[in-house]
Amino acid sequence: MVWWRCFNICTSGNERLMRQELVGGLKIRVSGGIDGHGGGTGPVVVLLHGFGAPGDDLVPLADVLNVPAGTRFLFPEGPLSLSFGPGDARAWWLIDMARIAQDRAAGRVRDLSQDIPKGLAPMREQMLNVLKEIEQKFGADPKKTVLGGFSQGAMLSCDLMLHTDRPYAGLVQLSGTLLAQPVWGPLLPKRKHLPVFQSHGVQDEILPYVGAERLRDALSQAGLSVEWHNFRGGHEIPRVVMQRLGMFITKTVTQT
Repeated sequence: MVWWRCFNICTSGNERLMRQELVGGLKIRVSGGIDGHGGGTGPVVVLLHGFGAPGDDLVPLADVLNVPAGTRFLFPEGPLSLSFGPGDARAWWLIDMARIAQDRAAGRVRDLSQDIPKGLAPMREQMLNVLKEIEQKFGADPKKTVLGGFSQGAMLSCDLMLHTDRPYAGLVQLSGTLLAQPVWGPLLPKRKHLPVFQSHGVQDEILPYVGAERLRDALSQAGLSVEWHNFRGGHEIPRVVMQRLGMFITKTVTQT
């Protein structure tokens, strides 16, 4: 069963410029900026990878997203190492693989909206500290910082956004789903008007499309400004989504 993202990005063939930092106890890959290594004082985009993906899974996005010059990209790596997946497969918290297999065998549509994973709260605390340190270490202005992720990383980024009052520029939800509704529901209204970019494949077999619709509706009903993009495909980030995501990031980080 494939859990990580699936997108192919062709670059010039040159070695990708980036550096690694240890921030809040997590390895973070840093790219973009004025030197390809995250230098300068430009806007910041923090993206969290999905369950079972290697820590550098989303790094190629820094090469293909059309964003303002000097934009810096930070890619934190999940602290948990898994025994499967491509390379060093990582996770933010463990999931019940047996339950998922049972649901698929029975033809049940997965509904995670009421689930509150045991590992969510401790991961939230660590990542909130990481985000504070990112502000200090990189001089990241929250008003010019976009937070987001793919799959499990999208869920974590949404949870983080709801548990901090920092005035972030926007939230990115790539193939995510509604999670922990008893916790998220009361917190959503405080993020009224927050720009959100959300995409999901209508043929997604990992996180069903209906869960993304539930997330979209919960965000919209709470007053967040959701830019919704569905596409014909599965658990992935197609090129059309990358193109629109670049426009979203540009718009949010250049607003005064």
